[in-house]
Amino acid sequence: MSEITPDKVEAHGFTPEEYDRVLDALGREPNLLELGIFSVMWSEHCSYKSSRFHLKKLPTEAPWVICGPGENAGVIDIGEGPDGRKLAAIFKMESHNHPSYIEPYQGAATGVGGILRDVFTMGARPVANLNALRFGRPDHPKMKHLVQGVVAGIGGYGNCVGVPTVGGETNFDPAYDGNIIVNAMTVGVADQDRIFYSAATGVGNPIVYVGSKTGRDGIHGATMASADFGDDIEEKRPTVQVGDPFVEKLLIEACLELMATDAIVAIQDMGAAGLTSSSVEMATGGKTGIRLDMNQVPCREEGMTPYEMMLSESQERMLMVLKPGREAEAEAIFRKWELDFAVIGEVTDTQRMELVFGGETVCDIPLGPLAEKAPEYERPYLSREDYGIWANVEPLGALPEVTDIGADLLKLMASPALASRRWISQQYDSQVGADTLQTGGDAAVVRVHGTRKALAMTTDCTPRYCYADPYEGGKQAIAEAYRNLCAVGANPLAVTNCLNFGNPQRPEIMAQFVGCLQGMGDACRALDFPIVSGNVSLYNESKATGGGSAILPTPAIGGVGIIEDHAGVMTMGFKADGEEILVVGRKCAGSTAELGQSVWLREVAGAKAGSPPSVDLGHERKAGEFIRSLIDNRRVTAVHDVSDGGLIVTVAEMALAGGIGAALEAGAISAGKAYFAEDQGVYAITVPRGTGDTVISIAAGAGLVCEKLGTTGGDAITLAGRPEGADTIRCSVSLSDLREAHQRFFRDWMDS
Repeated sequence: MSEITPDKVEAHGFTPEEYDRVLDALGREPNLLELGIFSVMWSEHCSYKSSRFHLKKLPTEAPWVICGPGENAGVIDIGEGPDGRKLAAIFKMESHNHPSYIEPYQGAATGVGGILRDVFTMGARPVANLNALRFGRPDHPKMKHLVQGVVAGIGGYGNCVGVPTVGGETNFDPAYDGNIIVNAMTVGVADQDRIFYSAATGVGNPIVYVGSKTGRDGIHGATMASADFGDDIEEKRPTVQVGDPFVEKLLIEACLELMATDAIVAIQDMGAAGLTSSSVEMATGGKTGIRLDMNQVPCREEGMTPYEMMLSESQERMLMVLKPGREAEAEAIFRKWELDFAVIGEVTDTQRMELVFGGETVCDIPLGPLAEKAPEYERPYLSREDYGIWANVEPLGALPEVTDIGADLLKLMASPALASRRWISQQYDSQVGADTLQTGGDAAVVRVHGTRKALAMTTDCTPRYCYADPYEGGKQAIAEAYRNLCAVGANPLAVTNCLNFGNPQRPEIMAQFVGCLQGMGDACRALDFPIVSGNVSLYNESKATGGGSAILPTPAIGGVGIIEDHAGVMTMGFKADGEEILVVGRKCAGSTAELGQSVWLREVAGAKAGSPPSVDLGHERKAGEFIRSLIDNRRVTAVHDVSDGGLIVTVAEMALAGGIGAALEAGAISAGKAYFAEDQGVYAITVPRGTGDTVISIAAGAGLVCEKLGTTGGDAITLAGRPEGADTIRCSVSLSDLREAHQRFFRDWMDS
């Protein structure tokens, strides 16, 4: 092993103080292998050293939560199947941001592969994939290449592995020019009595390696993901992993087949930091030790060193602890599926990581300092008041008058912010498995195979809100996920997240992180919507040529809910002519106060001003429960929540989804701009002709405002009338013009 120099210490990402902690932990100088192992385990990506202090404050428990944060994925109770088996949903969201910017296809593809392994590692069959993507300006010279590569990578991996990609979101903002966001989410279903955990127990139990061989791809991937970008981006290309979805499919089937036996004691996928993190986490979880013979690790390249083997992030690999004597049975299964299988070590009682190579001990590290006693920082952060001064968001001020609502609507629907994502979604197989009931609505819905149940799932976040006011933005991200699940008739159960932020050593960035988490926590508590899994991705900044600085604070939320009878799934498209359109939950009829940070303000008025819309969590819960009761009682025919673009965009999306127009009357909405206000906790619904007054009365009894907005019908969206004899505001936009505007952006961009 080569001598450890200050340059090597710095190259491995250590501060001088952290390296002193390494020396204290070992009582001696580390060799290069040990230095590399400490480096990846103490990286931000693996240790959460800047975020652990605040993550502990999030609500993670509920009667239906089986397993919260700390395992590969979160687990919730979703009730019984028809045969009496108790079922669980297992899900998680993770990031693959830096790799996807460097090598978009493989970065996105291996992000999908990694999150799939997190879920099936716990015994679940994956039933759905989702994603949350953020890109920079469409006219940035690199952006079309990044979008094409990421979308192709997600589709290429998910389609080949046979798991439907059913939902997600894609946004654009200059803040992501130099550091895009690629977050992947997987949902799976398992029997509650067949859930597998990662804690390695049983001294002497064999440790086995299964899946693909280890190569030199992805070495120091976790370290690369824990630093911002400089001008050396292209030099980091070898740190990006290379995936093979066909091997992943074999690995899923082999693991699930072995899981049907009782041979497995513990199982962990080799994700970030590869063999290092998987072995350390398994031994730490079981409060045991681990000894590995590096000569037994299957390698696909000649002359690989223990350093390369331990730090490689080659894909489609798993680590297992088996019961003694079950090795041959397990090997037969993996050989049948044409996968590597090797016994590479055993569980010990030393609480140390011991690695042997060529008959010599090449690594001997106590596990405590690697994991549980890794550095933890309470980084300084600005107060909410000081952050507001730093962010320098302009007050809303005087707004231009809306002289043509129809023209503004067309401009919004054609903008990158709201344009149809069909170009993206059509590249994903959303129907494989034949259980997908809905894509493209407020939430995706997938049937729980063999039952009447269905899982609803969504990804949500509004980063521009989070930048303007991190606390309100954090609340809104949770509330939006809750609202989208309610809109399809699901009972919201739990949340996973991916917390994407800039450099935590900057107090203003840490203020964003802390503020968003405080808002998220308060929303989860108020809505009884606990966080059961997640991921933190920091240092999303770029100093590279053409890049900006930090991304917008982006706490992406993945929400999951249950629908007991999938016959009751609600959709957003208008169903028939002559139905009544109602607005439920609008708190400030006629107000333009909620135009702050709106899409209309940015795309039409050309401003990024004002506070984001406020989130009343009590109202949010009340409105969501009311909407679910309407759906349960078959009183509504379509539901869509109000979000980006405001009420008029909500109606336009419902009309396009159903191919039916709408005649709207201004009613109590006195200002044209109010149609574009992004009020929170508001839904547009349709009800059969003649039943609107009844629904309005029921809403009043529940303490909610509910108003008539118009009726469905025709082939255009028209708006006529204004109260109290004031000047009439009129617009008429044909569905054909609306559809053309909606589909134009991606079509023209990708054809250019």
